Amino acid sequence: MNDEGIIECLCDLSYGLYVVTSRLDDKLNGQIANTVIQVTAEPPRIAVSISKDNLTHEYISRSGVFGVSILEESTPMKFVGLFGFKSGRDVDKLSQTVYQTGETGCPLVTENVLSVMDARVIDQTDVGTHTIFVGEVVSGEILKKGRPLTYAYYHETKKGKTAKNAPTYRTPAPTSAVQTSAPERRPGTMVKYECDVCGYVYDPGEGDPENGVSPGTPFEEVPDDWVCPVCGASKDQFSPQS
Repeated sequence: MNDEGIIECLCDLSYGLYVVTSRLDDKLNGQIANTVIQVTAEPPRIAVSISKDNLTHEYISRSGVFGVSILEESTPMKFVGLFGFKSGRDVDKLSQTVYQTGETGCPLVTENVLSVMDARVIDQTDVGTHTIFVGEVVSGEILKKGRPLTYAYYHETKKGKTAKNAPTYRTPAPTSAVQTSAPERRPGTMVKYECDVCGYVYDPGEGDPENGVSPGTPFEEVPDDWVCPVCGASKDQFSPQS
């Protein structure tokens, strides 16, 4: 089997979508993760895979604790964008959401969440770009009943993209030609533009009123300093939908 075949096989693996958090002294951070698994039941142990480039990796490595919040299916893309496409080195993520403090001192995000777990690291494995942290769960709480947000639903229904440091990230295939202008449309129609980073779609009919862009504003007339409301990407990182 060639490399492409192996990658296609890996795409059939199922995943959820979670917020993994940690702390370092009085500093708090968290990120979206799709690789959280139960390892054993007695004692209860879980494992998370975290990119070495991420600030959360540094916090877990140095503090030896992490938390996991299981997202519900209705989680808005803006919330996913906060934890999945922005760095804690630039943004205080926990100041923009609701959380409680676990037994380990980890912040446990409770907004858009079904349940939370708090764990202490008992082992870790270097797997190249990522580290797998194994933790013993010291506390857990169900916050509400509902459907967990799966990675498949995130991609197929919410049209979300994979963050670059995720274990499942695939380098985009090179294209022979780059589209630099909007595809032709019937007179009177306005083209939707998609963020190349997170998958957010700017719909001219809806605009972005929260950020000063009125409904009915064509993308070409959106101010040049406008940024993606989900991930913060600049306007030039949007492409017209075909």
